[in-house]
Amino acid sequence: MLMSGVAAVLALVAAVAFALAATLWQRASMDAGVEPGDTSGFVGLLTNGVWLLGLAAQGVGVALQAAALDRGRVAIIQPLLVTSVVWALPLGYLITHQIITRRHIAGASIIVAGLAIFATLGDPAGGIDNAPTSDWIAALAVIAVMCIALLLVAGRGGLETKAAVFGAVAGTLYGLSATLMKPVVETWHAEGVGDLLAGWQLWVMAGAGLAGFYFQQVSLASGKLVTSVATVSVVNPVVSVLLGALVLQERLDKNPEWHAVAAIAALAGALLGAVVIASASEPERRSDHVQLAVA
Repeated sequence: MLMSGVAAVLALVAAVAFALAATLWQRASMDAGVEPGDTSGFVGLLTNGVWLLGLAAQGVGVALQAAALDRGRVAIIQPLLVTSVVWALPLGYLITHQIITRRHIAGASIIVAGLAIFATLGDPAGGIDNAPTSDWIAALAVIAVMCIALLLVAGRGGLETKAAVFGAVAGTLYGLSATLMKPVVETWHAEGVGDLLAGWQLWVMAGAGLAGFYFQQVSLASGKLVTSVATVSVVNPVVSVLLGALVLQERLDKNPEWHAVAAIAALAGALLGAVVIASASEPERRSDHVQLAVA
């Protein structure tokens, strides 16, 4: 059985919304002169019209992502969000005057091809809607250690390094939030709003999402849109898929066995494409809207 077409479409449209949100946020940061780590500058963005428009786009993306996860497994839906880096290329070109290079185009092509194969052959087998609290506590501890380790090296290197490191922290937290979104939605359906509000998972999901949101703003303030979006887009599904496999016991169907092998290889190729984009050196932004570099 192929993955639900509705869930796939919802995930892909969510990726467009996330890319638009990131681009608008970066545009607002650039116009306001906000630098990475400038907390007061970030607070000032809360009343910026362009930034608020990006927030609305992010909200639409989260709603679509939740709807997709309600219809499909984490291990299948989350990787499709990698396409946000593909959408960020034209949006960055039009809105924040980013330069698109041949390496960006090559990486985007690899992502599209890899995800097309993954979406066709990947089919979740098994999996649970929730897990024991002890399993979640262990996962949360690992996530916390990962984020602390990344933040310890965040101050080193140039703007591209800052964009990548803070983007990785944001992607890790978004991955945790997305994985928790699955049991949160299931609890809402099965037990109602009262039990949902009384449980811990909704609040941890919201906290992780908000923390990821803040670190994404810091990453975007570096001015390196493609590096920031690509890093978030790679780390988010990697963390989600790992948590889906280890905590929610999700697996790819092995009937026939080569389907699972080909799907994993295709996903690895798509993630490699995002890494290619993230590692591409970003030249200075265009001074107008018509220049397109192919260097």
